[in-house]
Amino acid sequence: MSSLIRSHPLTAFFTLACALSWLGWLNYVLSNQGLGVIDTDYPAVLGTTQLLGVLPGAYLGPIGSALIVTAVTDGRAGLRAWAGRLFRWRVGARWYAVALLAVPAGLLVVGAVFAGGRIAAPTLLGAYLPVLVLQLVTTGLAEEPGWRDFALSRLQQRYSPLKSAAILGPVWAVWHYPLFLTDWAEGNRGWAGLLAFTVFCVSFNVVMSWMFNRTNESLPLSMLMHVSVNTFVSVLWPDLFPSLAGVAIPVMSVGSVVAALAIIAVTRGRLGRPAVERPSVPAERHAAPLHSR
Repeated sequence: MSSLIRSHPLTAFFTLACALSWLGWLNYVLSNQGLGVIDTDYPAVLGTTQLLGVLPGAYLGPIGSALIVTAVTDGRAGLRAWAGRLFRWRVGARWYAVALLAVPAGLLVVGAVFAGGRIAAPTLLGAYLPVLVLQLVTTGLAEEPGWRDFALSRLQQRYSPLKSAAILGPVWAVWHYPLFLTDWAEGNRGWAGLLAFTVFCVSFNVVMSWMFNRTNESLPLSMLMHVSVNTFVSVLWPDLFPSLAGVAIPVMSVGSVVAALAIIAVTRGRLGRPAVERPSVPAERHAAPLHSR
């Protein structure tokens, strides 16, 4: 098993991330909050069953798999490098503004367009920051050390940034699929919701890749950008756009596709990753003179 992981670290990570999380979610999927196969109810904590139903499997998957595969393939040195990006907070202030404000601003614009300019006053604005912090240590910490810190970093060592994003985005989406059988996907179940969510993951992963590269692979900034989406949609979206409550994911996917295409165009597909400089080769080479003894 160790030899197999060393030979195919990315395949091993993707397989373990999905397998461990899906195993951790199995009881939740079968419970009354899912398919109702077993007569089990998950209690609501802070108004949601997801903390007890989703979070254990989320922690088992991406971050747990990244820890296992890094330890097997790179040992202690690799673990230090992997964990080091988690504490890479020293990034320009403008990138914190992008992570914290650009996503809500973008969602506000796209929501207003689809709502015909009708924006209601938010009643839970004071809950935004506490929920953001909670999301940071739950969703952000569970996912980003795996998807971006481990997978994206390794993918970009082998492939172009755009190809790396194209590989990671669908896997990130598929990892979520079992949750569409539970109340996690309330209002977005069915093939239409699944397709819209997949489009969102694939396109928003381009945005996340750009942020990761532009901030020198700072994991905290990736976490902040990720949870900015979750927090805005869960706290502010229902109040701001009551007419769009049931179509949040499709609307978000449109905005995400526009943002991804803009980033691809502006960066020419580099997604913020510096081009590798190749050593210059002289235009003309002269044969070395032959010396006779």
